[in-house]
Formats: sequence, C-alpha cells, structure tokens
Amino acid sequence: MKKRVLIFCLSYYPQFTSGAEAAVKEITDRLSVDEFEFHLVTLRYDSALAKEERIGNVHVHRIGITSLHPTFQDLGKMPLHLNKPLYQFLAAFKALQLQRRFHFDAIWSVMAHSAGVPAAIFKLFYPKMPYVLTLQEGDPAEHIERVMKPLWPLFTRAFTSATVVQAISEYLAAWARRRGFTGPIEIIRNGANPKDVNESASAEDVAKAMLALNKQPDEIILMNTARLVHQKGHDTVIRSLASLPEYIRLVLVGDGDERDSLEALAKQLGVANRVQFTGNIARSEVTSYRKCADIFVGPSRSEGLGNAFLSAMASRLPVIATQEGGIADFLFDAKRNPDKPTTGWAVDKDQPEQIVAAVKEILANPQETQRIGEQARTLILKEYEWGAIAASMKERIFSKLRTKA
Repeated sequence: MKKRVLIFCLSYYPQFTSGAEAAVKEITDRLSVDEFEFHLVTLRYDSALAKEERIGNVHVHRIGITSLHPTFQDLGKMPLHLNKPLYQFLAAFKALQLQRRFHFDAIWSVMAHSAGVPAAIFKLFYPKMPYVLTLQEGDPAEHIERVMKPLWPLFTRAFTSATVVQAISEYLAAWARRRGFTGPIEIIRNGANPKDVNESASAEDVAKAMLALNKQPDEIILMNTARLVHQKGHDTVIRSLASLPEYIRLVLVGDGDERDSLEALAKQLGVANRVQFTGNIARSEVTSYRKCADIFVGPSRSEGLGNAFLSAMASRLPVIATQEGGIADFLFDAKRNPDKPTTGWAVDKDQPEQIVAAVKEILANPQETQRIGEQARTLILKEYEWGAIAASMKERIFSKLRTKA
C-alpha cells in the first residue's frame, strides 16, 4: 500500500531554501507516487503563496505570519521574525489537523532545531507513529542547543522519540548520540546539484551569467554560493582579498542577514570594488554562475555537510574550504590527509592568509589543479548522486517504517 508521510520543514520551495530543502525535493521527486504520498508543513512567509499546493511529489501546507513578497532580510524583522518560534507549535497543531484528514503512516522532521519540536509534540498524541529525524544542521551544535534552551524537554524528545535518525555526516551522527538517541542511525549524505553532475547548464545560460557578473577575460573570480551568514566565513575571504592581486575578485551568490556588514567590511578594507553581491539566485540558475568562477572558496566555521561544496566539486572547480563538521567527510588535502585522494585545499577557519596561499598555489599549478578537480568530481559521482541517495532513503529508512499509530 502507498505510504503517507508527513514532513516538518521550516522553509520550502519556491523561496528561502537551502541544502535541507533541496534534499527533501531531490529525494521525494525520485520516489514513486504509486508508493509514497508526501505532505509537508512549512512557513508561508509570502501572502502571495497559496496555503496549499503541490510541488513535485509533495503536498505543501503553509502556515504562519505573512507579508507581501518579503525579502530575506525581512524574515529577521517584525512581525516575520516571530515565525520561527511560532512554527514549533503551529506546525504541531496543523499536523494534528492533517492527521485526521490523511491518516499518515510516518512523520519526517528535517532538522531537529526547527522541525523536531513539532514532531515531539505530535508523538505525544500518536506515540506509536514511526518518526524519522533527519539531521542537516549547519550551525554549531553548541549554538543550536543554546537557542533551544527554552524548549529543552521537547528538544530532547525531538531526538529520543525518533524511530530512526538519518544524518548527512559523521559529525551529525555523533551529535545525535550526544543528545541521547540510542536507536539506529543511518548516514545518508546529500548530493550535488544535478545540473552540475550532469553538466547540463546551457551555453546561453552561462553567457547570461557571465554578462550579469561582467566577467573580464583577464580576471580570476573566487566564488561562494552559500547564504550570507556568519557560519559561512565570507568575511574571511573578503579579508584575504587585500593580500591578493587586483585582478582577483570575489562573487557571493546568495543573500542573508550579513550582507550589510559584509559590504561594510569590504569598504573598510578598500576592496569594495572587488566584491560582488548577486542577491538571491534561483537554484536552477546557480550552476550557470558557478561556470563563471575559477575557484570556489568556502572557509565555513561550521557545516553539517555542505551541498555547495559538493556541487562545486562536481563542476571540477578547485575548492578551498575548512574541514569543519561534515566537510571533513569529502574535502581531503594531501598535506593533511596523506592517506586519501586529494579533492581540495584545506584551510583553518578565520585564517585569511591561508586562503591567500591556497589561491596562489592553485594559480601557479594549473595541471595539478586540473588533476585534483577531476579526482574530486569522481568522488562526487560515486558517492553523492541524488538517485542513489533517494534509493538509500527508500531502502534503509522508509521501507522499514512498518508500525502505524
């Protein structure tokens, strides 16, 4: 019989999405509609969006406070900033309503700190309901736990009441154990953007991106395609520009609440003319922007895994990154990981001089850089492809959820 699964996910398409939301869509799109019916409770934010609609293989149910066409920055202002804490309870209430309509076979929370609490509340009413907890968190565990202190008992139950935990990295699997989860943990990682894997960005789309970025033939573009938040370490890259030649500039693809402070930092350091902020770009277009880059630089201070790194490696871009959190699962540097095939250039967080050295090494050794790029792509094609990931989710997670409330 078809399994009905209810998903708790703080944000979802078509706006304000990141790696976790992309994972839900890539997985659900690849699972048969004859076998699975997915429903998802998420925040609406934009009053122009429908309260209910179908996106791919997911029936989306939107809740929360809205305004008309809000920007990313608006999410942190009154009244929209109330949505995140309210979601913990509104989502649980909505789920209980939906349960009476659809009689779900399982619930699935995508990230403990935003979606685990409504699942824990739901489980109080349906204790036998199978519950999958997916850990996709990128922020440091200590920060998440500090934020969740007001809801500590429910946050703890978000872990301990799970039937199975799916973690996208060894780092997050270890966090689940520290949080008291004693059941089975399946490590099933995220994948790279399919357009990067399949190399399907058209020449026309790449040309449009080149024009939007005004890329010149004699310049080198450093790029990151991540949210503009402290965790991502964009400020470290901006600091490195002061010690790099003028023909090297930085393009930040995405938006976030640190944009103003990053722009101010670039101005303070005298490199504002070499830092370009694109604002929010649709995921379907990001691959074309990556094709304009020469080096991907992501000195993250923490990462659950890092989809952007996987996609850059699938594109054969040389990748400079820290080995924080889940990045250490796939970013190997010969200087630090002599027993692994080299896939990138590892730096420490908050160390702009190490980025400078890595950029110079990459530019000085084009043949070695190309070899490492091919090696990195081979790893992604082997272990980080969405078709195989969806098959693993079906076999190792959903097919085992047999007990119904």
